[in-house]
Amino acid sequence: DATIADLSLLQHWDTQPLVIESDPNDEWAWETELLRNPSWREQLVAEVDGIPVGFVQIIDPAEEESHYWGDVSDDLRAIDIWIGEAEYLGQGFGTIIMRLAIERCFLSPQVNAIIIDPLASNVRAHRFYQRLGFKPQARRLFGDDDTLVHRLERRDFLKGDTDEHI
Repeated sequence: DATIADLSLLQHWDTQPLVIESDPNDEWAWETELLRNPSWREQLVAEVDGIPVGFVQIIDPAEEESHYWGDVSDDLRAIDIWIGEAEYLGQGFGTIIMRLAIERCFLSPQVNAIIIDPLASNVRAHRFYQRLGFKPQARRLFGDDDTLVHRLERRDFLKGDTDEHI
């Protein structure tokens, strides 16, 4: 779990070009959010051999307080993920982190799909998510962010309908 002890790390990652490029308009308010533990959200720091390499947030978008996703069904989860430093890119860490996050979401029998919202311009992210079985749904504006929403259905996950073996 991400805690207030991770504050300086997460603030540092927020200054990294790769993080800014993938999430240019969000203010995470780490000082406040790391002290909160709402039932609809998990915030996790991904580590490899004890070294923090990335961040994952899993939310229940129907319960999330800001209603970022709008009016959605209560059988969804939404994931945010990023690698914190460029030196950790291209080593398979993102794939492993996403596999674990997907499995974590689908541990709940009530969850039938996972949604994500990479920027429409982030073609590399689209390929990454699609290899994991996510299917593009629609372009959507979230504030100033032009995104391409993707969705992974439980049935596709269970039948292994991916280019990756999860």
